[in-house]
Amino acid sequence: MKQLLIKNAQIINEGRTYTGSVLVKGDKIAAVYEGAVPPEAMGGGQVIDATGKWLIPGAIDDQVHFREPGVTHKGDISSESRAAVAGGVTTFMDMPNTNPQTTTLAELEWKLNRGAETSAANYSFFFGGTNDNMDEIRKVDPTRIPGLKLFLGSSTGNMLVDNPATLETIFGEAGMLIAIHAEKEEVIKRNKAHYVALHGEELDITFHSKIRDEEACYESSAEAVALAKRLNTRLHILHLSTAKEMELLDNSLPLSEKQITGEVCVHHLWFTDADYATYGNRIKWNPSVKTLADREALIEAVNNNKIDIVATDHAPHLLSEKEGSCLKAASGGPLVQHSVVAMLELAKQGRFTVEKVVEKMAHMPAELFKIDRRGYIRPGYYADLVLIDPEANWTVGKENILYKCGWSPFEGYTFHHKVLRTFVNGQQVYNNGVIDDSIRGTEVAYLV
Repeated sequence: MKQLLIKNAQIINEGRTYTGSVLVKGDKIAAVYEGAVPPEAMGGGQVIDATGKWLIPGAIDDQVHFREPGVTHKGDISSESRAAVAGGVTTFMDMPNTNPQTTTLAELEWKLNRGAETSAANYSFFFGGTNDNMDEIRKVDPTRIPGLKLFLGSSTGNMLVDNPATLETIFGEAGMLIAIHAEKEEVIKRNKAHYVALHGEELDITFHSKIRDEEACYESSAEAVALAKRLNTRLHILHLSTAKEMELLDNSLPLSEKQITGEVCVHHLWFTDADYATYGNRIKWNPSVKTLADREALIEAVNNNKIDIVATDHAPHLLSEKEGSCLKAASGGPLVQHSVVAMLELAKQGRFTVEKVVEKMAHMPAELFKIDRRGYIRPGYYADLVLIDPEANWTVGKENILYKCGWSPFEGYTFHHKVLRTFVNGQQVYNNGVIDDSIRGTEVAYLV
């Protein structure tokens, strides 16, 4: 069995940072040593001296759009999973709004097979709910998916679930975690009509957060929370973006006892509406980037555990698709290669501890979705590991961007942490700019 020893690292895991070493045998962690490495661990296999480097569990991103099948000019499972491992993300959960949509068992199986063929990272896929696929939902094996995804806003076209009777049935009968995109369609339409009447159709990007405003987010989230509480549904609210939505979340319970959980994305922790003047449509997302006060409330909620996990909503588009008025430019952007270093940058600025970053990007996603033996540096767990240089300055540029779409909202920014090596199931898939294209991740298993 292949053996690997990563020695003398600063291990950041389970709320602690300490000097230690990790022994890997095959695809699992065999031992974790604090302090000196026992002589018997030194014999045979590869040894990496990680003195001065950080070793963390691989990040788990619960919300990506890798665009396959059907929209692969923007990205695909192969390209975007390679960007992920280059950024220290070893496991992803892909969303169902592809073409065709992942709303049948046949389409889910296609994606799982495609992941096995092409993904450099560990993979799983949300199943999509629609107004008329309850029969398919009932057939899904919950150990093979993270949950059911519902779009409660207009951003995804014909995947909008807007039938009250359907929502009642899904929330009452799905029997699995339901993850939601929550923006209220009626509020968005009303706001859009108001600003178009005042200023015409060619609205610039600054109107995006006025159209998709706090009210649109809060009303939709609040309605979903009320329905989940009434029907005892396990609800997860994706990409929270407003201070007001924090009223819907609870930090008085441990994660394992929460019925309602929440995610925030890196862009809502990094940008504010003041940044529209600099970045324009490059930072157009749904839900929209909002005010400084909203961002500060989201950061506080990560720290006080009202928000449970940090992810990306990685959604690549060609730059040509991001052009035009705020009503025409595509919403979404690529983030998965830069999410870990961006969060570590915020930690360097004093907004989080590095231990909190690891908790929200690795430990808590594993706990929230009940992932089998991932998200921690523990003996017996899969060896999904990331080695980071905490003193490497590097600037994001076209030459080091791995997204198929070829751009990043962080272009020109100099980060102060660098992912050096990424291991997926004990195999080194990324090494200082070089990806081993022979490595494949494995399908994620969920405990129910």
